[in-house]
Amino acid sequence: MTVSDWRRALPTLAARVVTLREPIPQDFGPLVDLLSISDATRFGIDEPIGEVAVQAFIERARRARATGSGFTYVASLGGSRPIVGLVQVRQLDPAFETAEWEITLAPSARGTGVFLEVARLVGSFAFGSVGAHRLESRVLLRNGRANGALRKLGAVQEGILRRSVRHGGDYLDQVLWSVLKEDWGNDWASASPRVH
Repeated sequence: MTVSDWRRALPTLAARVVTLREPIPQDFGPLVDLLSISDATRFGIDEPIGEVAVQAFIERARRARATGSGFTYVASLGGSRPIVGLVQVRQLDPAFETAEWEITLAPSARGTGVFLEVARLVGSFAFGSVGAHRLESRVLLRNGRANGALRKLGAVQEGILRRSVRHGGDYLDQVLWSVLKEDWGNDWASASPRVH
């Protein structure tokens, strides 16, 4: 696949446990359930989570892919099983060399290795097919599970973004993580912390 082919249609990506595919309008029910989880990433949805908001999100994801500004996958355990996750990658510069990625998983999929498989598939696709050089992630400082998963993936903690996101009525700190293309490879899982 060349760098530009993904704009026409996202390929299905599969690993040992998970299958990733582009969300379709029929996914709105499972996505409403997933995005209604209290600690789920909002993926830029400002309105209350419901059918209309999720249908609009699915359409925005399709348009972002077609224009080359981002791509979105739903994750399932095998090709036809229920959706257990959602991942989105958005360009941060015009050439898509730097991008931000967000991943949310259903509680039943957490701690099972699904995150690492999803991240590995999406990271390899972003670096290999899309042409990204850097992937960034912002995670609430208090989200120990997500911060630990990024550390295990081999991401580098670059800093703390103080009171950078509003959650309810409070401003909360986020951790800024990055993964570079040159660091991506066969030895991608690590338990040792890397702080820049």
